[in-house]
Amino acid sequence: MLSAVRSCLLPIIRLYLLGIKVLLVQLLSGPFRLPVMPRQDGKVAIVTGGSRGIGYEAVRHMAKLGAHVVIGGRDEREGLLAVRRICEENKEAKAGVMLVPEGRTEDGFEQHIGVNYLGHFLLTWLLLDTLKDSGKCGYFSRVVSVSSSAHRVGKIGLNDLNSCRYYSPHAAYCQSKLAQLLFSSHLHQELQRRGFPLSSCAVDPGMVDTALYRHLGTPLSLVHSAVARLLFRTPAEGASTVLLAALSPALEGEGGGGYWATGHREMTTPPTFDPQLQLSLWETSVQLLGLQ
Repeated sequence: MLSAVRSCLLPIIRLYLLGIKVLLVQLLSGPFRLPVMPRQDGKVAIVTGGSRGIGYEAVRHMAKLGAHVVIGGRDEREGLLAVRRICEENKEAKAGVMLVPEGRTEDGFEQHIGVNYLGHFLLTWLLLDTLKDSGKCGYFSRVVSVSSSAHRVGKIGLNDLNSCRYYSPHAAYCQSKLAQLLFSSHLHQELQRRGFPLSSCAVDPGMVDTALYRHLGTPLSLVHSAVARLLFRTPAEGASTVLLAALSPALEGEGGGGYWATGHREMTTPPTFDPQLQLSLWETSVQLLGLQ
């Protein structure tokens, strides 16, 4: 009993303490201003969750630069069969969820790991050959995963990615964000090792005033509504680092990869550099998704 209570309370405490720290740093450093990006005529961008928030701002900016943008967004309970169908039809996918009540996607995956991580893993896997063929020297294709500072307090349960033993929305969210970062790092290293013109990086947009926080409990949601309008970044500000990672010429080739926040490459936690953990998560994900 005590173990279960501790397992539920510790992720809450860690996540909210981290949130306070991140918000203070964010206020002191100020927003990142995206420099002028080159035209993107003839290029195709697939943006998950592009109908609102950060995704919408990324879509809007890319379209202004001449890119052909495919927008993705689905109900958070839809499963990975929808990702396969959408990939075949129009190359779209879901954006992300945070602190949702316990539930499963149509495929039976816990919603945070299913939507935030496995859905994007599957989409990337299905498009990997196309992405490799689309890149060329000096103009790499790019996979940009939108992670979060929450990865810093996340733990990967390789034997229980679906949080079946106990459910904590806070732990599940942090796990999914750490999983994104491990996936991004492992993918980039493999691509570079094999010499493909394709890079992979992860981005932290910061604390942004979007609908992502809609599942906060009533007391916190009231506080959040007041604080977010005053102190959080706007969706356009949050999209700036995402756009930098996706479009900047400075991130071509060896300049790509890594973890980016507020326009700069940042260090991450020790687990994200663990090659065995990266590989184990990759292999577990392939197995869960029934991929070859």
